[in-house]
Amino acid sequence: REKLQERLAKLAGGVAVIKVGAATETELKEKKLRIEDALNATRAAVEEGLVPGGGTALVNIIPALDKVQATGDELTGVNLVRKALEAPVRQIAENAGVEGSVIVERLKKEPVGQGFNAATGEWVDMIKAGIVDPAKVTRSALQNAASVAAMFLTTEAVVADKPEKEKAPAGGGMGDMDM
Repeated sequence: REKLQERLAKLAGGVAVIKVGAATETELKEKKLRIEDALNATRAAVEEGLVPGGGTALVNIIPALDKVQATGDELTGVNLVRKALEAPVRQIAENAGVEGSVIVERLKKEPVGQGFNAATGEWVDMIKAGIVDPAKVTRSALQNAASVAAMFLTTEAVVADKPEKEKAPAGGGMGDMDM
């Protein structure tokens, strides 16, 4: 009876032990990271809920930018944000072998919550299809991007690595000629 109460308390308290097995150490680490990611995403979803995934929610908020009164450099900034909000959908579509710009433009005309399922190539209700993102993750990504952008705009100088040109590989000797 005591054991049953302990089990019930663990279930009610949300305690779980997940045992992960794998053939190699590398595979085990990969599985462990995936489980930790899923756990963190689940916690974030419980905190703030879900939004349509695959970048759909980001494209759905673009019309809110139309309400921003901006001119000159500020307008340029608003247009950059607009383009940045389209980027995830565009990239996902291109990774699926579809023209990203076409998908983005159609998505803007679709009802809120409708999106492109890159795995099947179909237009679906993203939440019903299970293609979701935690709202907290989406919100945090936008806030962090805005913070970094603001820092760049107010910084006098930026230190970055200079890209190095790749050198051509050294030519090999002639085959079967021992020296």
